[in-house]
Amino acid sequence: MKILLLWVLALAVRVHAERPRPNIVFLFSDDHALQAISAYGSKLTTTPQIDRLAEAGAVFENSFCANSLCGPSRACILTGKHSHVNGFRRNSNRFDGDQPTFPKMLQAAGYQTAIFGKWHLGSDPQGFDHWEVLPGQGHYYNPDFRQMDGSLRRYPGYSTDVIADRAMEWLGSRDPSRPFLLMCQFKAPHRGWSPAPRFLDRLEGEVLPQPETFGDHYEGRSGLLKENEMSIAKDLQWAHDLKFKGPNRFPEFFASGMKNEEYGRMSPAQKKAWDDYYEPRNEKFLAELEAGSLTDRDVVDWKFQRFLSDYLKCVAAVDENVGRVLDELDRRGLAENTLVVYASDQGFYLGEHGWFDKRWMFEESMRMPLLMRWPGVIEAGSRPTALVQNIDYAPTFLEAAGVPISSDIQGRSLMPVIEHPKVLPSGWRDAVYYAYYENDAIHEVPEHDGIRNDRYKLMRFPRTREWQLFDLVEDPHELRSVHDDPLYREVFEGMKKRYFDLRKFFGVQSAIIPSTRGDERQGKERTWKKRNARLTRLASEGPYDLAFIGDSITHGWESTGKQVWQDRYGKLKAINLGIGGDRTEHVLWRLTEGRQCEAKPKVAVVMIGTNNTGHWMQEPQEVAEGVKVILETLREQTPDTRVLLLGIFPRGETAWDPARLNNRAINDRLRTFADGERVRYLDVGGVFLEEDGRLSREIMPDLLHLSAEGYRRWADAIAGPLAEWGIE
Repeated sequence: MKILLLWVLALAVRVHAERPRPNIVFLFSDDHALQAISAYGSKLTTTPQIDRLAEAGAVFENSFCANSLCGPSRACILTGKHSHVNGFRRNSNRFDGDQPTFPKMLQAAGYQTAIFGKWHLGSDPQGFDHWEVLPGQGHYYNPDFRQMDGSLRRYPGYSTDVIADRAMEWLGSRDPSRPFLLMCQFKAPHRGWSPAPRFLDRLEGEVLPQPETFGDHYEGRSGLLKENEMSIAKDLQWAHDLKFKGPNRFPEFFASGMKNEEYGRMSPAQKKAWDDYYEPRNEKFLAELEAGSLTDRDVVDWKFQRFLSDYLKCVAAVDENVGRVLDELDRRGLAENTLVVYASDQGFYLGEHGWFDKRWMFEESMRMPLLMRWPGVIEAGSRPTALVQNIDYAPTFLEAAGVPISSDIQGRSLMPVIEHPKVLPSGWRDAVYYAYYENDAIHEVPEHDGIRNDRYKLMRFPRTREWQLFDLVEDPHELRSVHDDPLYREVFEGMKKRYFDLRKFFGVQSAIIPSTRGDERQGKERTWKKRNARLTRLASEGPYDLAFIGDSITHGWESTGKQVWQDRYGKLKAINLGIGGDRTEHVLWRLTEGRQCEAKPKVAVVMIGTNNTGHWMQEPQEVAEGVKVILETLREQTPDTRVLLLGIFPRGETAWDPARLNNRAINDRLRTFADGERVRYLDVGGVFLEEDGRLSREIMPDLLHLSAEGYRRWADAIAGPLAEWGIE
């Protein structure tokens, strides 16, 4: 039996090696939830064309994104690397197209490459012989496409149809002697949910079922869940989402501020079809609302039906055009040696937890569809259960094409999975890592990361320093975190261990990843966001003589240390760039994205890192690396600034306090950053200590923050070095 198995495997390898290099057609949509694909068991709709891939190929049961957001997910796919490595963490970032991507590698290996549709990465596509992409999010109706010469070209029609048209036209113009990569990337069904005219009345008379968790009140989990702004009940927009015209007549029920940008782009015929469908239905609903015959729940239910029906109609056009592309491959005789992939950039909430959109690490947005067809290689009707992720696409395409996979790619080729779908490959991953960085932006979902294995999911929220643990077998809807349940203590500790191991393996180092704290609140006041904005405005008034950069200890110059500041620095043009609670990553954000380097001080006094210790007891090497990147950022952004780098002040009552020891270990590393010219290191911690090494509460009342006397001692300790640099 063993000899027979070895012979079969050897034969499979030889047959695969003898196959010509496959063409790759990557069909990609935006925000397509598994709940809206019949191959994944949808109870809402049918997708017969996408299901053709399932019948003739594989449906991946455990497919996940690495960052549930449009641009970041695309960057993960192109590079095979997590967001913190490829540099595209948030939709506001700009993709560095000079880095290696799988289209570039395939192009270099002789593949013809083309992309049509949504790009959403800011920079121009690289690695493609031909490209036409939507600017930004693009439009559903009569879309504009950016051309390779920098111009815009408008195509009449519906974007999903146009994208497929352009892709199929390119198929007919390519060099038939060479293999090709074709990326056909639909805008739909992204928010805006504007159906094609032919599908407007598709679901007429149907009442779509609400998910079990539609009325989720978010008990048993972090309070952060209640703060986000992606609620069907509260956050759907009057014009943009719900298709009403004119001013918002019922602001108590509908959000305002976003226009319907599709209607003005429509032709007269398109407008007529649109108005014939929406206007009578809108007016009937509004008349009932005005008459007082609808309850609050009735209004929410109506919003759910409108949102979901429009979403599913957009899905219908995607499904139809997937079928058109598959038919075109058949017509041209290309299907047999073409790897066809259908995926979306992430999942989407279709009312689960009362939400629309994505972002959270919960199943509905973290899980993403992945279907593959490759005749003769992928077993028809197979449903692999291995844990796979969108960082795996790049190495899969490369191996399928016979192109070496570079060692810095973090994903893993799925070839062992698709060739033997019923057997988990030896040494395959036991968990996937997820990270979301958007934070203070639309929808107000906080930064978080975590891991998921075949049963459990662990999340960590840096802002509140909370853990969440879910048992996906006992609690598939993720309604109760069991992180503090004694019955799950061993699981919780084991998942934390695996979480930290995977972060190290993937090189996740939070101290060097610029991050906001803009969603931090005291009541409803966004204290960090407001102060950050104020400091950015002040920094723009530079150059300054002197800047202090740091956290709450630096911030305290404006309160407890105010008089000392006035006495010592009042005659200078000085700026206090301290914000309480900041860690190294927050200072990095302020200096770069916040543009506080525009202060361009003659001298900057930098003291940061104690919150990296106090919040997470972060390893000294990691904190020191964060400070080093701050120094590098200052050198790059304001090269004439000299830096007085201070050792982190002592904290805790005695020399044996764990946090003080951690800060001392950080300081051991910080001193090595002095260069004798531009950066000078100074450890002034001793001026705050008693002879026995204890901290007096007269100097640090809470054993961390300074009293007025503490600020006087600080000013005295740095007066000499500042004077040497002309600051006195």
